[in-house]
Amino acid sequence: MSRTVTVGLDGSSESRAAAEWAAREAKLRDLPLRLVHVWEPVPEPMAQAPLLGAETQQHWSERIPRETAEGLRLRHPGVDVAMEQLSGSPAEALAKEAEDTELMVLGSRGLSGIGGFLVGSVGMAVIARTETPVVLVRSGEQAADEHEKDSTGIPSAATAYRPVVLGLDTGRPDDAVIAFAFEEAARRSTTLKVVHGWNLPPYYAYGLPGDPGLHAEVGRQEAAVLAAVLRPWRQKYPDVEVAEVSRCGSPASHVIDASRTASLVVVGRRIRRKPIGAHIGAVTHAVLHHATAPVAVVAHG
Repeated sequence: MSRTVTVGLDGSSESRAAAEWAAREAKLRDLPLRLVHVWEPVPEPMAQAPLLGAETQQHWSERIPRETAEGLRLRHPGVDVAMEQLSGSPAEALAKEAEDTELMVLGSRGLSGIGGFLVGSVGMAVIARTETPVVLVRSGEQAADEHEKDSTGIPSAATAYRPVVLGLDTGRPDDAVIAFAFEEAARRSTTLKVVHGWNLPPYYAYGLPGDPGLHAEVGRQEAAVLAAVLRPWRQKYPDVEVAEVSRCGSPASHVIDASRTASLVVVGRRIRRKPIGAHIGAVTHAVLHHATAPVAVVAHG
């Protein structure tokens, strides 16, 4: 694996937002940035059409990545920007490229009116096929969106970063997911907000009588488990402030709510090696589609 940050580029507004985010992340990590543009060949009869001729193909396969790279070098001085052009299926090519990078960054369209992502088939396929962390960045995402507002209430990239949010399943915590979140918070010198959702015992759902104090007791137990899981990580990252949030209800809903004031959301994806299908998990799937901050998906065993 090469130590680079890689971004998939297709000329769309969402891929340009992803490229800007990737450049900022590359600077935080002190790594080079690699732009990968995948040209999917069109059938020969279409290629001969006036609007899809040689000039148009050259524009998409050469001009857009070249101009994007030049712009990134100007806006992000000190970041080593390289570009690579590939031909084939974007999903397959980017999934293969992801295996040879430290971080893969892709763009997703914003959902008008309600916020969040419209994650396309390419993004879902790459996430499902690679074990490399993948970050989804929505169209329109700007550096100021990841920072606190200034003293006048205006968004500014010069202020402190908003918290990094980690959605954590305390029943199956994974070191790779937790470590990724702590590292991202440390790079940003910001708080790590760890969000855990839990549910009451099943008999509450059927309306059977129970101990009135059970809700509070279960809440205390779940909070204690969360604290125990994070204790060694607090010791490993003493400079990272940690905010623990343990609440009754849907884990996905709690993470999505927390994303509204986050600079980055981190969730896990359990690796399931099956012959077909995208195995991403219900919570991660929901967060991918509805979070309002960039989302990092970290694969784990």
